[in-house]
Amino acid sequence: MENTKIGQENAEMLREVGKASYRALLEAKSGIRPGRKLIDVACDVEKYLKESGYGMAFPINLSIGTQAAHYTPSVADEKVFGEGDVIKVDFGAEKQGILGDCALTMDLSGNYQKLVEATDLALQNAISIVKSGVKVSAVGIEIGKTIRSMGFEPIKNLGGHSVEKHSLHSNIFIPNYDNKDETELEEGQVIAIEPFATDGAGFVTESDICDIFSFGQSVGVRSSDARLLLKHIESNYPSEPFAARWLVGVLESDFRLYAAIAELCRAEALVRYPTLMETSKGIVAQSEVEVLVGKDSCEVLTK
Repeated sequence: MENTKIGQENAEMLREVGKASYRALLEAKSGIRPGRKLIDVACDVEKYLKESGYGMAFPINLSIGTQAAHYTPSVADEKVFGEGDVIKVDFGAEKQGILGDCALTMDLSGNYQKLVEATDLALQNAISIVKSGVKVSAVGIEIGKTIRSMGFEPIKNLGGHSVEKHSLHSNIFIPNYDNKDETELEEGQVIAIEPFATDGAGFVTESDICDIFSFGQSVGVRSSDARLLLKHIESNYPSEPFAARWLVGVLESDFRLYAAIAELCRAEALVRYPTLMETSKGIVAQSEVEVLVGKDSCEVLTK
């Protein structure tokens, strides 16, 4: 799997992008408070990253409560953070195709600190064993064991992933439980370790909410709106995922924008990333870093 070892030639850029990703994550954290609109936090932190000289690996995720991942504000989102919210903030920078990825959980309620601690501790324990030759299932065993020891369930159909240039979720899945995968990590690989814990059943499913997409393929579509939008997407977002709100102004109204997006999805010109929900309505916490696998240990990049 030589093509997965991007760290061997891009170590300095990986460190730079990792630091930028973590700074942006903390910037988002500092802006979150009860009563503030999600869209204001999202726009502010994405602007912060752009003004710092970076692109975005993906739209910021601000998933709340039973939402595990992939919620980003819609075009005219009026949602505000509440005093009882448990918020997963997931974000990353991009530069020259190098992608960052990191996440944390904020418990505004004060009632789910142990759940948050479970993911944080699981992450630290996983980091401690990652090195060349370690099986990905061993990482999952460590994460699952830690989360269960604190009285919660790891989410089994969500997890970490290897990272390549312009490919955030590459071909290696890093589980949060023992999935029996004998694949061994190799020196020079970049992986995101991403524990998810819940007080629910430990599985997620796709919801009807979707405001994150990526370019899939260039196809013929019927309406002029869809053709115009596809051309814009292919020119501006050919690789990394984007938010629907980034497309405001391409068409004359939000209604036409979402209609064109729907047409492009039906034509499989776009890939959808729906918001993922815990199946039993359990509260979800998440913690994530990106690391560079070394011979005897790993280096945390998003710090």
